[in-house]
Amino acid sequence: MITGKNYIGNKLSALGTISHKTINPKLNIENTTEFIEATFEEIEEAAQLASEAFKVFRKVSGVQKAAFLNAIANEILVLDQELINAYTTESGLPEGRALGERGRTIMQLKSFADLVSNEDWKGNKFDAAIPDRQPLPKDDLRKTVTPLGPVVVFGASNFPFAFSTAGGDTASALAAGCPVIVKAHEMHSGTSELVASAIIKAAEKTGMPNGVFSHLSGRGPIVGSALVNHSKVKAVGFTGSINAGRAIFNLASKREEPIPVYAEMGSINPVIITPLAIANRGEAIASTYAGSITVGTGQFCTNPGLIITTENDKTEDFIQDLANKTVAIEPQCMLHPNIKAGYNKNEASVTSQEGVKTVAKIEGELKNNFVASAIASVSGANFLANPKIHQEVFGPFSLVVKSKDEDQLVAIIEALEGQLTGTIIAEKEDIENLTDIVDALTNRVGRIIFNGVPTGVEVCPSMHHGGPYPASSDSKFTSVGVDAIYRWVRPVSYQSFPTELLPESLKNN
Repeated sequence: MITGKNYIGNKLSALGTISHKTINPKLNIENTTEFIEATFEEIEEAAQLASEAFKVFRKVSGVQKAAFLNAIANEILVLDQELINAYTTESGLPEGRALGERGRTIMQLKSFADLVSNEDWKGNKFDAAIPDRQPLPKDDLRKTVTPLGPVVVFGASNFPFAFSTAGGDTASALAAGCPVIVKAHEMHSGTSELVASAIIKAAEKTGMPNGVFSHLSGRGPIVGSALVNHSKVKAVGFTGSINAGRAIFNLASKREEPIPVYAEMGSINPVIITPLAIANRGEAIASTYAGSITVGTGQFCTNPGLIITTENDKTEDFIQDLANKTVAIEPQCMLHPNIKAGYNKNEASVTSQEGVKTVAKIEGELKNNFVASAIASVSGANFLANPKIHQEVFGPFSLVVKSKDEDQLVAIIEALEGQLTGTIIAEKEDIENLTDIVDALTNRVGRIIFNGVPTGVEVCPSMHHGGPYPASSDSKFTSVGVDAIYRWVRPVSYQSFPTELLPESLKNN
């Protein structure tokens, strides 16, 4: 049941006087529950509880942590239709999307449970002592990883399950041995509270220490800033806009003890399409990309917001076909009136720049919080000359850039900020000429796709979901897949240590 209260460890709390309601974007009305925003007293209590829980939780065995993560997955499933209804009511997304995202969230939890059920993931290193080595003896050295401490996770607006309360950041931090404090996204506070209740039940059933998880509500930066600045917090996970992610990063870096912020932020995900691919299968590519641009109303961090090709006699026909197919797809609802307003503002900003032409845009009156998808185009020269055209338009929009030749195409890629993904659509005959493009993309993105679409992020060990700034705040780490756990641990070496004092995973070698 949704209460509108905060979870301070396993205790429901509502000390505050400030509240908010979520919005049903399809009906454009407020939902009924009032969510009481956390006070500084509650933030303090949650942080202190997390710090005390860490002393115990960091030493919990991998098998016990696996049982905890699996129990979370089971408790989420127990919520059944109540949770699905909250998701659709607060997001405007369809039930099928809710079920799919819930399935992904369950899979993530179980993947981390499998990972930590043994110690292999720690990558322990052993160097035996050589006491008679000349000119100096060598000590026994053993290296492992240890969890950082309490982690604050900010829920994402566009993934109420998979990148929020029990999403990848929370699952990986708990797997690492770090207590988690979730700051719920205000757009889906009810959904978030229900998932939080599942985590609390799982913690109690598996004997985890009180404070291993807390859940706080709060709009704007007040609650988030207080959490990031708290001395007991040792790391932050964030998925959202560049402005918010950078603000959190700046706060964390200015602390007396700076802490890492693993922020996954903006990306326009360039797609390079060769002229030969357009000539051979332009219509099929246009159909595929019209679907990719508009899926989920374009509200994905991997939405293909930039398409680059080399201009020839078929380029304009392809762009027009892509535009026609895109706007022929029925308009969809965005997550929130504020996200719709942001889309409209940014789309207007890009299309108002010199040389940018709107090729097609849905016209006419739309339902509440539904938006008009659009395709625009611009020359390579204009794109290179104007960084304002490079900005992300979060929604069903893509800009097609027409380069004059391959050299300019490579220059366009090199001029981009860091991106999550880059895609190459090409024919077999193109492969020998793609080396410069691949090299340029490798320097700017975290994942390169060949003859596919960037939307859709597989949860598996080989996935890297991150990239050079501003795609993420630290390009060395992924926020998807089991390697996400390495954000929340640090290496530590033990030199000439008595066996009895070593961590369990270092004793048997």
